[in-house]
Amino acid sequence: MGGYILAIDQGTTSSRAIVFDGQQQIAGASQKEFKQYFPKSGWVEHDPEEIWQTVLSTVEEAIDKAGIKAGDLSGIGITNQRETVVVWDRETGNPMHNAIVWQDRRTASYCDGLKKQGLEKTFTKKTGLLLDPYFSGTKLNWLLSNVDRAQARAAKGELCFGTIDTFLIWRLTGGKSFVTDATNASRTLIYNIAENAWDDELLKILKVPRAMLPEVKDCAADFGVTDPELFGAAIPILGVAGDQQAATIGQACFKPGMLKSTYGTGCFALLNTGKDMVRSKNRLLTTIAYRLNGETTYALEGSIFVAGAAVQWLRDGLKVIKAAPDTGTLAESADPTQEVYLVPAFTGLGAPHWDPDARGAIFGMTRNTGPAEFARAALEAVCYQTRDLLEAMHKDWRNNGKETVLRVDGGMVASDWTMQRLSDLLDAPVDRPVILETTALGVAWLAGSRAGVWPKQEDFAKSWARDRRFEPTMDEKTRKAKFKGWRNAVKRTLS
Repeated sequence: MGGYILAIDQGTTSSRAIVFDGQQQIAGASQKEFKQYFPKSGWVEHDPEEIWQTVLSTVEEAIDKAGIKAGDLSGIGITNQRETVVVWDRETGNPMHNAIVWQDRRTASYCDGLKKQGLEKTFTKKTGLLLDPYFSGTKLNWLLSNVDRAQARAAKGELCFGTIDTFLIWRLTGGKSFVTDATNASRTLIYNIAENAWDDELLKILKVPRAMLPEVKDCAADFGVTDPELFGAAIPILGVAGDQQAATIGQACFKPGMLKSTYGTGCFALLNTGKDMVRSKNRLLTTIAYRLNGETTYALEGSIFVAGAAVQWLRDGLKVIKAAPDTGTLAESADPTQEVYLVPAFTGLGAPHWDPDARGAIFGMTRNTGPAEFARAALEAVCYQTRDLLEAMHKDWRNNGKETVLRVDGGMVASDWTMQRLSDLLDAPVDRPVILETTALGVAWLAGSRAGVWPKQEDFAKSWARDRRFEPTMDEKTRKAKFKGWRNAVKRTLS
């Protein structure tokens, strides 16, 4: 079969398909953006049908660019934007509403109400998560409460709930597979990560009927077979993981203490804690890193809602850059005497603050402040937020000590300026891998190892290759002063 594996990477702003060959190298790839819908302030939606069409077209194009046929593929791995919710008709497969995106804040007041009832501890104990609009459960409650007859139909088993992976698998298999994996399930607010099962108490609180929930599988498992009419062959779907967990796997962070951070639309840092389900005392999340052969590996996660999205704002909102790669060059030319801070709380603040009502702000502007200073502030904001996360992780998990090497991936890491500034502000080495598509690589490995055509975990880890290590060069006095300014800016932004 040649060991070809197809990775479907369904992200927040685009869908990608990548064909990897038997040596884990990219043989063909395709990417298509899709529309973002903002019906009200703080609301973010996607059209599930548009997502489906972009997945179909990118898969076909990637296979064509690889110079192979669908029948040459040994398997498919699927990774996806997490927490985004789709509800669809079990009989027709038609969505009942637009997908509600992980960034959406419409359930903030509902979350506040649950907190006032003293329920956050119950959710955190069972799911490792906090009561925040970010997660799937309250979004699902909103859909059931606001779509005509949805609650009654869901109770009868007429509706299906899924994160994007589940919806895609349903469509790819012609409605024959209604499944998800443990990592995506762990982000829903209704999955008990200690027992690895949907939780009846949480389902009752959020008024979610069990009849609409998918079966939960390991990350490497038999998820079904594609309808041969789609691509010309029946291809087994063998690997599934949420995007951040997939990146953790793609970065070969298999040992406790290993740490990765992904810089896409948002920024997400995961620290492998092994079999230890570490309870955070610093507002981080306890989550499932992956589940293989029935054994669960846990992680501490810090979630930042805005990373690359700040660069998109510079491009599309302020129009101070024409393309994202211009940001690093522009930042490099910024006036070093100006300390401008951007707190990118466009959709609230994530870890470790968890303030859904905070909004973005810029501090330190003068008459001389211009596009270069804005660009530097946007990139530095990502670095400052990462430091906030790492400091919280060190406090929560003493085993990790203070010696951190951060493995990075995502679109922003292509910028040498940003990675150097990240290393400087963290005071830690930053490793950029040769293959930046680690999210896709992670699920490709899940599928390829399941198919028996890719190496086992240990050999896959040995194949991880570093492109460049960035070492800190900033003096401690400057670092402390800059971070003090950041903390002050955040404090003024919190609601």
